[in-house]
Amino acid sequence: MSLGSFIKKQFIDILQWNEDSDGVLAYRYPMADFEIQYGASLTVRESQAAVFINEGQVADVFGAGMYKLTTQTLPVLTYLKNWDKLFESPFKSDVYFFSTRLQLGRKWGTPQPITIRDADFGMVRMRAFGVYSYKLVDPKLFFSEISGTREVYTRDDLELQLRNLVVATMTSALGGAGVPFLDMAGNQGLMSQKISEALTPVFAKYGLELDNFAVENISLPEELQKAIDTRITMGMIGNMQTYTQYQAANAIPLAAQNEGGLAGIGAGMAAGVGVGQVMAGAMTNALGLGGAAAPAGAGVVIGTDGGMGVGVMAGGVQPPVPAQGNAAPAVDPNSPQAKLAQLKGLLDQGLIGQADYDSAKAEVLKKLIG
Repeated sequence: MSLGSFIKKQFIDILQWNEDSDGVLAYRYPMADFEIQYGASLTVRESQAAVFINEGQVADVFGAGMYKLTTQTLPVLTYLKNWDKLFESPFKSDVYFFSTRLQLGRKWGTPQPITIRDADFGMVRMRAFGVYSYKLVDPKLFFSEISGTREVYTRDDLELQLRNLVVATMTSALGGAGVPFLDMAGNQGLMSQKISEALTPVFAKYGLELDNFAVENISLPEELQKAIDTRITMGMIGNMQTYTQYQAANAIPLAAQNEGGLAGIGAGMAAGVGVGQVMAGAMTNALGLGGAAAPAGAGVVIGTDGGMGVGVMAGGVQPPVPAQGNAAPAVDPNSPQAKLAQLKGLLDQGLIGQADYDSAKAEVLKKLIG
């Protein structure tokens, strides 16, 4: 080596990384033609690690602290370079710094719907997104598997791969979890736990530690969402018989508002015969037909003469059975007296309002007087 070359050569006596920018996971210290002075100072800050590389092979790894670089503090590098105990000359080595800080609020999501197997619905297509956090815990493994000899390796470079790992692992984890999808969809904490358990060993393979994983939202296809809504509604209804009776009772005043006026009421009650098994018991008790329940399939029907009776439906709706007792002579249902009586009955039962009653009554009287 000439004197000029020796003068131009520069020596490094302090090695450190200040992390000037955020999001950098691995940083190669710029060496160029520099050599490291024997006995130089190595400063590794909290949330950092440093690795010495000899000809592409990982040598010594340093955690947080301040070190004086000698053959005692560089045992692996000393062995690789075959230094003797009296070695005190400057030397060349690649030095990489790694950030071991917790990387918070990293986002993940499924760009396209994924298909999983479910015990209740068979195959389910879904989209999901959320956040996760991790940190680098094994710089030697991370260097070997991920970052390599690049000058700078950033968080964004890594997460392109991590997001794919998250989606692939989530698909297999949910499909093999044995937990019904509805249970996990209703409890995102449970879903997060299942996916986190499956992701932890995947991250560990690359020298990373998964700190937290959260599912923030699940987007389902419209048909599956309708099925879930239906199941929720069924659970809220509870007793289906009580609910059906309630619906049938509500249908009577609604029928009075349909076109056809009073004829709509008759049509609505006639239609009720088809559902009579539900309404028969309630209406029979209301009419005072006795303490005994109507036979199965019984329904209340209205005859053409305005009489009321109970019909038995066996394989279909049977003709009405006339009401028992000394019934009054049949009255023409189209007569003014019958119409006025029907109007008064509807008013008393609250099925029509006073205004509707007065208007219909005026029409009947108008036709009667002429």
